[in-house]
Amino acid sequence: MRLKLVPQNTSFDFFSRWKIWLGISALMMIVAFTSFMLQGLNFGIDFRGGTTIRTQSTQEIDVGVYRDALAPLELGDVSITEVFDPSFGPDENVAMIRIQAQEDAEAVTADVITQVGEVLAAADPGLKLPFESVESVGPKVSGELIQTAVIAVALAIGAVLVYIWLRFEWQFALGAVAALVHDVILTIGIFSELQIRFDLAIIAALLTIVGYSLNDTVVVFDRVRENLRKYKKKDLKEVLNISINETLSRTVMTSVTTLLALISLYVLGGDVIRGFVFAMIWGVIVGTYSSVFVASTILLWLGVKRDWSKPSNNAGNQFANVDA
Repeated sequence: MRLKLVPQNTSFDFFSRWKIWLGISALMMIVAFTSFMLQGLNFGIDFRGGTTIRTQSTQEIDVGVYRDALAPLELGDVSITEVFDPSFGPDENVAMIRIQAQEDAEAVTADVITQVGEVLAAADPGLKLPFESVESVGPKVSGELIQTAVIAVALAIGAVLVYIWLRFEWQFALGAVAALVHDVILTIGIFSELQIRFDLAIIAALLTIVGYSLNDTVVVFDRVRENLRKYKKKDLKEVLNISINETLSRTVMTSVTTLLALISLYVLGGDVIRGFVFAMIWGVIVGTYSSVFVASTILLWLGVKRDWSKPSNNAGNQFANVDA
């Protein structure tokens, strides 16, 4: 017996309260934008700048011990990762420690570096001093990273606009892009509201969310295009309801299985990837919501030109309503 999270034949009316759905989305976007303007983002080392220290020890590195040793220094955002390389010998254990720029200086001072060396040497007797290397990244480079990240997200959404426009019609493209902008704004908003660390890994998560949400939206839009030709006498609202109901089982099953994996990573994956995984969990939830309620509602509002002069073309979406 197959697992079914959604009955095989559903007939939900997704547009009976479409104004409420758009109102909820608009309200959440306003809250997100307001939070961003008032609080800003809690930028990590990638965007604030800071200092990277390369350590080497004759003993195996315990990241937890290093983190506990540095905690009393109150250095702010500190990232510790162990470096693995097949060329390292048994007595070469390397770690990279990244410390955010302090409030009164562009980089970590020499005194702070000395304190870091002392506390780490006390926690790890095999630590070699002085450190293998100490490198600093100033706020100018960090500002360039922020600009590049914004451009990357904007280009991704722009490419989606062109792709959907060419594959479908401009109404479909605007609906899809509205859903993507909705997802990105809400994700940035929750990071601003909760003041979760925002670094380059979150930019990667945003781009992944864009791809995930787009995939859901394209599946629904493919079915809409097929049904517009199949049900020529039905109005657009009815065709959209039929299409979403037909793909609902696939949409829910994909989202739930993805969330199961992400929640497991969030609980068991540790602090290093927790921010990325949290962004993905939130993105899957809002991406699924926007594919059903935002993109389709925008399409309903804009209307679609039903051109029957072209031959019917199934876009390989005949299995969209089959459970994974």
